[in-house]
Amino acid sequence: MFELIKIKDTVRVPPKRFNEPKEEVVLDILKNSYEGLFDNDLGVILAIIDVEKVEIGKVVMGEAASFHNAVFTALIYKPTLHEITPGEVVEIVDFGAFVRLGAMDGLAHVSQITDDYISHDSKKNALVGKETNRKLREGDRVRARIVSISMSKGERGKIGLTMRQPGLGKLEWIEEEREGKGEQ
Repeated sequence: MFELIKIKDTVRVPPKRFNEPKEEVVLDILKNSYEGLFDNDLGVILAIIDVEKVEIGKVVMGEAASFHNAVFTALIYKPTLHEITPGEVVEIVDFGAFVRLGAMDGLAHVSQITDDYISHDSKKNALVGKETNRKLREGDRVRARIVSISMSKGERGKIGLTMRQPGLGKLEWIEEEREGKGEQ
């Protein structure tokens, strides 16, 4: 789930930047420090949107810098259990498909793609259903549900996906099922 959050932190401003506008310097330092950072509690910090407040700096003895308490807004992505999310297949492997969910990738294991038996066609780089002959390839747009999240300290984390429920799967498959039910 994408979310805007407010964060409070102390920002170290080096002396070479004292003559620049304080808010611009703090925003630049925050962007360089936070954007792309993964935090187990917050998720992935995608962007620092703006700086709401920058207090007057304090100088600490023995430290050649000023320290400013700041409040700023960040755009984050944190996967939520049971969240239904769109994605794009970015890699096909013999055991499943890696799906880009925006800021992170999740894995849909072959057992979680369809109710059909799935095999890996290495020549066509696709996952193919035995009964339906449906193919899943890199670049396909899908809708999946997050069924497991494993966030380890200091790592990007792992996301498990399923596409075996009604309304989930490759977007073309969902549309085919909708049209098929409308004809009955």
